[in-house]
Amino acid sequence: MSALLLLVLFFSASCHGIVTKSGIGKLPTLGWNSWNMYGCNIDEAKFLSSAQEFVKLGLKDAGYQYINIDDCWSLKTRQNGHIIPDRSKFPDGIDGLAKKVHDMGLKIGIYSSAGTLTCAGYPASLENEDVDAADWAAWGIDYLKYDNCNIPNQWRDQYTACDFDWQPVDSRGRCSRERTKDLAPDGYNWRTSKSFERFTRMKDALARQSHEIVYSMCIWGTADVFSWGNDTAISWRLSNDIDPSWNRVKNILNQATFHLDSVGFWGHNDADMLEVGNGLTLAEARSHFAFWAAMKSPLLIGTNLTALSRDEVAVLKNRRLLAFNQDDVVGAPARPYRWGTNPDGTYDAARPAEFWSGDSKDGVLVLMLNTQDQPQTKVARWADVPQFQSKEEQQEMTNGNRRVVDVWSGRDLGCMGQYSANVGAHDTAAILVSKQTC
Repeated sequence: MSALLLLVLFFSASCHGIVTKSGIGKLPTLGWNSWNMYGCNIDEAKFLSSAQEFVKLGLKDAGYQYINIDDCWSLKTRQNGHIIPDRSKFPDGIDGLAKKVHDMGLKIGIYSSAGTLTCAGYPASLENEDVDAADWAAWGIDYLKYDNCNIPNQWRDQYTACDFDWQPVDSRGRCSRERTKDLAPDGYNWRTSKSFERFTRMKDALARQSHEIVYSMCIWGTADVFSWGNDTAISWRLSNDIDPSWNRVKNILNQATFHLDSVGFWGHNDADMLEVGNGLTLAEARSHFAFWAAMKSPLLIGTNLTALSRDEVAVLKNRRLLAFNQDDVVGAPARPYRWGTNPDGTYDAARPAEFWSGDSKDGVLVLMLNTQDQPQTKVARWADVPQFQSKEEQQEMTNGNRRVVDVWSGRDLGCMGQYSANVGAHDTAAILVSKQTC
């Protein structure tokens, strides 16, 4: 086992997961990823200019760290068993780019897949894990996004899990055996699956390196990763890919609602890259960012940083939402306490849960989402919020006045017995509420 990277099983009241010796990965990753903006059209200059803009906009000062290379960075074939960086794109190699990024005080990530080829058809890492992990460590890579494309037949799973993006489900998020081919039997142990083995092979290879690399599995919510992701990586994708549409943002939020038990320190559901700046309205961007932060998802910006508006930058740098996402005392995510439009517990991609709350060292975060296409009045009653439901308060049937701060403006709204807001279409009211009465 490496002197710099110690991987052990960590058990807490909320979850268990991989713990790095340095502590990195305890909190969700903050950074930028190239795919949404550039796809395969990448080169060193684009990463350096993005890193420079990253610093210029104050994102580094706000806590964002990673500049992540996605697919298409290599030649199309291995040479002498190694994946070779494309020198026409990266004339100084990936190690040269890594040094330049490190010199800016930032970190750098790279991409591969647990298959024979990446999603774009470049060499991937299945059965080459040790060679590739050693190369990345030698280059100074700090983060690995590990995708799930091009799986050979001998590595395919025997069963299918109830994966929301891939099978039809009912209003409670349950799959039907009659409608889902090869659905795993009740109680099936997914740690015996080929998916678990494919992704664990890379975990073990990274653990053998002397340079620490944060491990993120882009597994699309398949193979019931929520039951074993904590044992394998720092984060795992909970769904298929995002796109810059309000409907897809709502869909992923709806899916995430049913998988919050796996989230805690050193283990995070990855709701995919942020689409702020890619065509969402400002209200939709606020809702998108607020819930990704509240769910303790990694926050990886996926846009042209030079084209962001001042308001969009302000959303990405919102210090209260970032503080909740990066809370080093409370690792649990916010959760729904009332669905709103639908009965509680309803699976509905168009109308996800609307009333959420989560504890933090700074107070209780309360979010009220408007999924409708017109403004709505939303009311947060302290008696409904689980964090305020002590036995004494339940007996007295009162929750008292509490100090409220508006998360978006930072304005202290004073002490109040409940909070009412006129929430615009697709927007979210976000407040931080004191734990003590006043």
